[in-house]
Amino acid sequence: MPQHFVASPQWEWYIVWYFFLGGLAGGAYVIGTLLRLFGDQRDAGVARLAFLISFPAVVVCPILLTLDLGRPSRFWHMLFDSQTFAPHLKYWSPMSVGAWVLLVFSGFAAISFLEALSQGNGLGRLLSGGFGKLFTAVGALFGLSLAGYTGVLLSVTNQPIWSDTWALGGLFLASGLSISAAVLALFAGWRADEGTTEAKLSRADGYFLLLEIALLVVVFVTLGAVGGSLVQGRLAPLWILVAAGVLVPLAIRFRSSPERRASLILASALVVLGGFALRVIVVFSAQL
Repeated sequence: MPQHFVASPQWEWYIVWYFFLGGLAGGAYVIGTLLRLFGDQRDAGVARLAFLISFPAVVVCPILLTLDLGRPSRFWHMLFDSQTFAPHLKYWSPMSVGAWVLLVFSGFAAISFLEALSQGNGLGRLLSGGFGKLFTAVGALFGLSLAGYTGVLLSVTNQPIWSDTWALGGLFLASGLSISAAVLALFAGWRADEGTTEAKLSRADGYFLLLEIALLVVVFVTLGAVGGSLVQGRLAPLWILVAAGVLVPLAIRFRSSPERRASLILASALVVLGGFALRVIVVFSAQL
């Protein structure tokens, strides 16, 4: 078992919410892009909603990060040189790369948010056609990076548990996509004219949940004996939420029964709660 001689970073709830909202923002943008590129006209309303959700979620992220810093006014030092004020990207530093991913993605999310508000007028016309598809596709790449980077950031630290597995980035990405699909499916399910889109989202969420299960297995396999600490102590009861947030929605998503409203609400709520509980466990388990 590896030995770690490091002080705990003392990350608190600001970081948990940052990881959760970052996954939601990036995941929603990616799903909105996929619906716009490969869906049909019936998917347009939910694709628009995805962009309307993504930007407010990502706007909160830098606020949470600055509040977590001991000296919040220095957040800009991660992006610009404090003496020359030139852009400062440390490609070897996951934290620096992550800060720039957050900044660049925020720009894409802001423009797509304004385009979604315009409903085809003004900016909406500018982002129509091939240029608009290319724009959202590039933004989706940054969205994927944001959703998964938080787990990668943990894995490259020297903190016990976080650094003992390489799968946290993939796990957080799968979870972020699942949370986003669940939220969008819930909204789509309330509108009769978007039932087809809701079915697509529910099916996609089922596959995201299967991927999340596979990556959870990989996490515990790579952790080995260290993994026991994840299921012990005061955080252990949260695994009930994680399990319920994966297994129950998975059974509902792939069920052939046409019954909708109650099961849709239950599945989406459990996915969101389970995704949040997963981040609480991962963030705090290495700091106890």
